[in-house]
Amino acid sequence: MTNATKAVLDGGPADLPERIVSLTTPGADLKIPFRGGYEHFKPTTRQQDTADGPLPVYEWWERTELPG
Repeated sequence: MTNATKAVLDGGPADLPERIVSLTTPGADLKIPFRGGYEHFKPTTRQQDTADGPLPVYEWWERTELPG
């Protein structure tokens, strides 16, 4: 059984402050604010064993910049 309220982030910037994040809508794409923009992650079919139990893995797919 997975803990669907959290996810593991795979890929993206190496210096993201957290690799395990809370989910507001399990199964939906994630948009993580980081350094004046957003890192976008999509759900995968993979799971990863963590200290919080098995969690779904979300894979990085793009970055968008905030205007300004």
